[in-house]
Amino acid sequence: MEGRELLLQPRLACLAACTPHGVRLADIGTDHGYLPVWLLQHGIIRSAIAADINAQPLAHARRTAAACGVTEKMTFRLCDGLDGIHADEVDAIAIAGMGGETIVDILTRAPWALKSDITLLLQPMTKPEVLRFWLVTNGYKIVSERLIRDKGVLYAVIVATAGVSAPISMAQAYCGVETVHEALYGEYVEERIAKLMRAAEGLRRAKCADAAERIAGLEAVVAELRQRKGEWEHDDGTGR
Repeated sequence: MEGRELLLQPRLACLAACTPHGVRLADIGTDHGYLPVWLLQHGIIRSAIAADINAQPLAHARRTAAACGVTEKMTFRLCDGLDGIHADEVDAIAIAGMGGETIVDILTRAPWALKSDITLLLQPMTKPEVLRFWLVTNGYKIVSERLIRDKGVLYAVIVATAGVSAPISMAQAYCGVETVHEALYGEYVEERIAKLMRAAEGLRRAKCADAAERIAGLEAVVAELRQRKGEWEHDDGTGR
């Protein structure tokens, strides 16, 4: 199997397409190491640190690298998030396959990642709104976003760097700051709306003390999301 070429699943292929050329990449939660190995095979990155909190996935990554002939360009780290990685080792950081809150925790513990020449490549599996809001209120700027469908689920890939961001609304946190030009934007917004409406219905059933106030907040976000989707549809999804 020496030198075999990998095929990436859609969400990882989307991350790969967003990766700057010539960078030293840290792939956090690398699992089988498919993303850094593919990027090395195609000459997109110079080197990679494959990091995972568990030994077994890291062993899988080593085997993948060996099978694909890129071991000499990779370093393997058994560490929690970015705890075992230093600022002078990388130019880009990929964190994929985790919840938005987990990604926030990883970045919070690594303030060095905020230095201006590091690019973040983030693919939250859940709570992307938490991640977006944290980024723009903690010194990062969302440079671009892509939407991709993988196994029937829509995911956002967020590219961010250090920079000043304009304040974002809760609707932007939910539907994306830079997703409006994406062909899947309409479907993505509808998914966000459905999620918020389910949350509001849950509050109605729970009848908690502050339910009315929280429901009103959710409904306000839904109204803005519907407005944004209507504007997108008027522009034929092109943003013109």
